[in-house]
Amino acid sequence: MSDGVRGDSEGRRLPAVDWVRALALLAVAAMLGTALQVMYHFIDVTGLPSQFLVLVALSFVFATVLARTVRPAVAVAVGAVLLAAGVWWYLSRLSGPVLWGVLLGDTLGLLTGRSLLQIANIRAWVLGVTPGPVVVTWYFAVRRQYAIAVAVAGGTLGFFVLSGDADVVTTLSGVVAGAVAVGLGDFDRRGEPVVSAETIAVVAAAMIVVPSVVSVVPTSAADVQVAGEIGPDASLEASLVNTDDDLSVQGPITLSPEVRFTVEADEGRYWRVASYDRYTGQDWVRTGGTDPYQGNLDPPPGPARRVDQTVRPETELGVAPAAWKPVQVDGLDGARVAEDGSIAPGGTVGSGDVYRVRSAVPDPAPAQLREAGTDYPEGIEEQYTQLPESTPDRVGVRTERLTRDADNPYETALTIEQWLENNRNYSLDVRRPNGDVADAFLFEMDAGYCTYYATTMATMLRSQDIPARFVVGYTSGQRVEEDRWVVRGLNAHAWVEAYFPEYGWVRFDPTPGGGRDAARQERLDEARASNESDVDTGGSEQVTEEWTATDGGSGTEQTPDGEASPTRSGPAPDVDPSTPPGGVITGDLDPDAPSGDGGGGDGGGPAFPSPTRQELALAAVALVGLAVGLRRSGAVGTAYRAVWLRYQPRTDDPAQDVERAFQRLVYHLGHDHYRSRLPTETVDEFLDAVDADERARRVAEIRERCRYAGEADPADADEAVRLVNELVR
Repeated sequence: MSDGVRGDSEGRRLPAVDWVRALALLAVAAMLGTALQVMYHFIDVTGLPSQFLVLVALSFVFATVLARTVRPAVAVAVGAVLLAAGVWWYLSRLSGPVLWGVLLGDTLGLLTGRSLLQIANIRAWVLGVTPGPVVVTWYFAVRRQYAIAVAVAGGTLGFFVLSGDADVVTTLSGVVAGAVAVGLGDFDRRGEPVVSAETIAVVAAAMIVVPSVVSVVPTSAADVQVAGEIGPDASLEASLVNTDDDLSVQGPITLSPEVRFTVEADEGRYWRVASYDRYTGQDWVRTGGTDPYQGNLDPPPGPARRVDQTVRPETELGVAPAAWKPVQVDGLDGARVAEDGSIAPGGTVGSGDVYRVRSAVPDPAPAQLREAGTDYPEGIEEQYTQLPESTPDRVGVRTERLTRDADNPYETALTIEQWLENNRNYSLDVRRPNGDVADAFLFEMDAGYCTYYATTMATMLRSQDIPARFVVGYTSGQRVEEDRWVVRGLNAHAWVEAYFPEYGWVRFDPTPGGGRDAARQERLDEARASNESDVDTGGSEQVTEEWTATDGGSGTEQTPDGEASPTRSGPAPDVDPSTPPGGVITGDLDPDAPSGDGGGGDGGGPAFPSPTRQELALAAVALVGLAVGLRRSGAVGTAYRAVWLRYQPRTDDPAQDVERAFQRLVYHLGHDHYRSRLPTETVDEFLDAVDADERARRVAEIRERCRYAGEADPADADEAVRLVNELVR
């Protein structure tokens, strides 16, 4: 090997590997990969991951060919055409007419924090948009124009940062990879070897370590929730009932006893706020937008009964709770209607305001739901049976075995609801699992609160192709008069709605009522004993909380909250012969399935989440950079010298101990007087030059006698080491 070439077995000379260029290309690919990872997450949530990977691979191949055949201007034009064609293809797959004003508004929304997951046809968007930036980025990388390549890849990643879809680790990975690519590109153009690029490793490490120590991300207004910020001490209400379009499953949670509103109504209901249709494995997202309320809304299909409500907020609300399904609204200025039929105020509703809602409450009989069949509308089936491609197969397998005796979707839903209610404990103190929430709650956890129950039931239903959605709102609250309820923050709740042809959406609640109500009452009693403010209104502290059953309609009975529910109606479906008398499912119908408690016993799931591959890669870069930086700065040698100077372990050889003590003395005196002993200087001359005291001269005398007279004993070594220790200290 010589002159940068190498020989093969036939003696031919081949160019050596250009490591700088290879690493620069790898860095560009890593930065582009951070943006592609975000896109792949969208595809994983909604389907077609294999098609996406094939599309990305073809885009890389096409870009490589272009880099060998066309000029940059042509390549940019090709990328622009690909992007325009992809957007047009996406628009052509949208249902209904495309309003460019709406499209522009959606784009602005994405740039100000609206997640791309809220786009209904996200698959078409990703598949349409991906080729353009991939082709342009890789074209310029292959042509060694790394700064342009990084700019294109960075712009793509920046778009996802603005939409809130790129997390901190992904963003940091992309920034570090881009900086490394630009730095290596500079070395590549100057023809310098890869060993000269140590500075890049140091800079990359600093870019990782500094943000990890000092947070520079300010809190935005979007982070403020209805009842406080999401965090280690967040309230259940704050994690559920807010105006955001995405809902993240939380870990430990608290209950807020403050009164939110009162309701005058014919009967107690679950006061619904919103529903979420897209499940990511750890979060819920609601797609679609809202339209202005313009009069009466459509009632649900099938039998329904009228329930009128008068809602009086006791604090400022950004939502408009109401019984499902609202058909008339009065008193909400600027009221809007979501795609699912929920209502929302145009701004906030404050204390002293009043709004009225008329709802058509679905009232099908259990027999009707059993005979509803599975002829779902196409849009409903596609939107509400979606599951991430990464959902473990064992979720569907266990659900199928649990419900093997159910003859129809209604019995399937009842079986799942009852199994979760009887086989998991209610607890607010749980660790958020690192993987799929439903899978963890089904196989690894033994306790959780409503978010976990509802997420798991909706996922299990979807695994059996039954449309289901995650719903949030408030339970009916404390009944203080015949027709009045007081609703507090601790009444915030999550449940499930399943769709039945000809009858619409029907509520199911798999969360155990006993544990839930006990936790609420305990928190309320504690707040009253501590004289916390705003926990009672209108004499609610004088009313014993009792749930009085009323006529819930045909074939239904009351829940503990006083609400009629078809989910508790009629006999439970036939189950395994081992099921205890009374039809209560208390065990796992799959004898080969893993235990529900996962061996943990604390309901917490994995105690220490495993680091992701990105986090491990960032850690590796940081460690390499820190090692290089320490070596180049001399910090390692300085640290070693500091320890060597101050600590001298003893040996069995007195002469060796004396010699080391002398070397420590010379280093110490030279360091203190900013001069080293010159090669031509005798020991006495050096000691005179630094004005050494008698202790130093005594050490030199011992060393001289030991070295030239061959006289050394442990006492001499002890004295020399002691004297040098005194001088150093």
